[in-house]
Amino acid sequence: MASAADLLAQIDAAIEALLTGGASSYNIGSRSVTKLDLNTLFEQRNQLLFAVQRENGSGAFRLAKMGKPSA
Repeated sequence: MASAADLLAQIDAAIEALLTGGASSYNIGSRSVTKLDLNTLFEQRNQLLFAVQRENGSGAFRLAKMGKPSA
């Protein structure tokens, strides 16, 4: 299974492809193909970014792990 960082890189590549002119949907004869839309890709990107930060011990989870200061 791919790591969250690997999946994040793939999502970033897909977003870049759509933003630089890649087709999000097309028709061939009577068949229609629709790729993921940008909203879905950005939602998945945010989830993966959070997962990568959690794996690296940064972000909100790092603060939550610190606990109460000792007296």
